[in-house]
This record gives sequence, structure tokens and C-alpha cells, in this order.
Amino acid sequence: MTMQEVEEVDTLLMEAQEETHRVESDDMEEETLLDADEGELLVLRRLLHNQDTPYDKAQREMIFHSRCTIQKKVCNLIIDGGSCTSVASTILIEKLSIPTIPHPKPYSLKWLNDGGDIEITKQALICFSVGKKYRDNVLYDVVPISACHILLDRPWQFDRHVMHDGFKNTYSLIIDKEKIVLNPLPPNQVHKIKPGVGSEKKRDLLMLSETRVERALSKGK
Repeated sequence: MTMQEVEEVDTLLMEAQEETHRVESDDMEEETLLDADEGELLVLRRLLHNQDTPYDKAQREMIFHSRCTIQKKVCNLIIDGGSCTSVASTILIEKLSIPTIPHPKPYSLKWLNDGGDIEITKQALICFSVGKKYRDNVLYDVVPISACHILLDRPWQFDRHVMHDGFKNTYSLIIDKEKIVLNPLPPNQVHKIKPGVGSEKKRDLLMLSETRVERALSKGK
């Protein structure tokens, strides 16, 4: 096939996918809003400290934070469209004794800590739920992160036809002809936890976004 023919085929496939998604959207009967799950949160070190922000601007500088349920335990969830890999924290894997499998293509990460490269050698298939309407199984790379228990990536959004509302910072998808909308946590709730018995002592590392630092510097603070 010539390059022009390949491009024409790709265009037809994209148009077919968009048409299928439009039909599914037109056929759906109702919309369900899913807030973060509530309950005793699985132990996780606190990393960020956010000041209260007016509600209409609260999500402007925030990535999506929510809470899901894994094995009847409430866990922190992040959705990051800039990530190409879904990851699960080693803390989650250890605390819930989730089985892992060897990673088919091990690789190294440099940005997760200051101690040098981190070898990613394991994966885990994890079932999680948000509310009573959304339940999913995702294959995660096991990574020693402290920002959340699980992080969902761009491929997850693509595979589930997930739509992101940048202003409201919500993620929506269609399940059984019903539109499910995942609501973000307010900034002042992102790291508010209810530790269980035997929880580790909390250690705070105060951080601000780059935008807020630049704003403070420009005002001479």
C-alpha cells in the first residue's frame, strides 16, 4: 500500500470510531456523577500541602485526584493524561498482598526519586471501583511512588473513550449506555486522610506549584 492509501485507511478508521462513540453518546439514557469513595484510607505518606482556593478556580492548577476502592480499602487515585503508563505503588502491592508478574519489557525511571535510576520489573492486574457504577481492571507497572496508590494514564483514556473536561477537571466515560462522570476531590480534601489502626506517622513535605512560586516571586514575597 502507498502512504496515501495508508492515510486514507487511518482516516476511515478514525471516522468510524468517532461515529460509534457519537451513537453511544446519543443512545445513553442518563448521566451519573461519581464522587470519590469515602472510608478508612490505606496508609500513604502525605506529600503536598495546598492552601484553600475559591471553588471556581480550585481545579485550575490541579491534576485529577480522587479515591477508589481496592479489596474493600479506600485508595488514592490520580488520572494524568501526560503519563504513558498506568502505575501502582509498591505500598499498595505490599499492604494488600497483590500478586505481581514479571514485566515483559523492564525499564528504568529517573524522575521518581533523587537516589538515581529505578528499575521497573513487575506488573500487577488490579481491580478497582469508584462508587457503585464504575468497576475496572487495569494492568499496572509497580513503581515506588508516594503521590498516590494508583495512577491512570493516557492509554487508559484512549481505550475507554474517556473525555476530559478541562474547566471542571472531570473525566467521563460511557458504560452500558450510561454516562459516568468522575468528579475530582477539592484541593483541601486531596491529602486529608483517616488513618487506620497501626498507621505510620505522617510526614509532611510542603510543596507549591510552579505557577504559585512564580507568582510569589513576581510580587517580591
